[in-house]
Amino acid sequence: MAMAATSSALLGALLLLSLFSAFAHCSGAGASPAAPLDQLCGSLGSFYVTPELCTSALCGVDASACRSARGTPELAALATRLAAANATAAKASLESALGHAAEPAASAADAEATKGMRSCLQLYAGAVPALRWAARAVAAGRYRGAREVLDAAQYVASGCAGMAGEAALPSENDRFSSMAIVAHAVVASMSTA
Repeated sequence: MAMAATSSALLGALLLLSLFSAFAHCSGAGASPAAPLDQLCGSLGSFYVTPELCTSALCGVDASACRSARGTPELAALATRLAAANATAAKASLESALGHAAEPAASAADAEATKGMRSCLQLYAGAVPALRWAARAVAAGRYRGAREVLDAAQYVASGCAGMAGEAALPSENDRFSSMAIVAHAVVASMSTA
């Protein structure tokens, strides 16, 4: 009889223990916290940035840099640095394309496209130093002024597309557009936190 009572108490304790562990597992207790990249990219929906766009933009060049970031401030600095680097690459591509178009335009449409690309180059010429400043500011933990720079930078690529018309802009213009949108969202989320 004593053995049956002990068995039932032991069985009851095991049942309670298994229920508790199942509850703890399902509720997330004891689960490892999400990586900073996943937390950040999952929180930018209010800025119209999907987790996929965020991860792609931040990890596209160097996945180890974005995945090893210890927190959101490091990711914000990375995003702003990448925006400055992408703007610099787009500017260099435009300079190269315009250098190849140095001979007189064959048609009025070509002349207009070249004029649009020169205007686009002027936009990037102004954006690059501003973005480099923003990258230094974010690295130092100053988000407010950098947020405004990144807000304006979002419109550089679309301004270029509007000015260049049918001209084929370098692919770096599109890459910069995505990076500027993500960098703005990241820094804006930091300045409201």
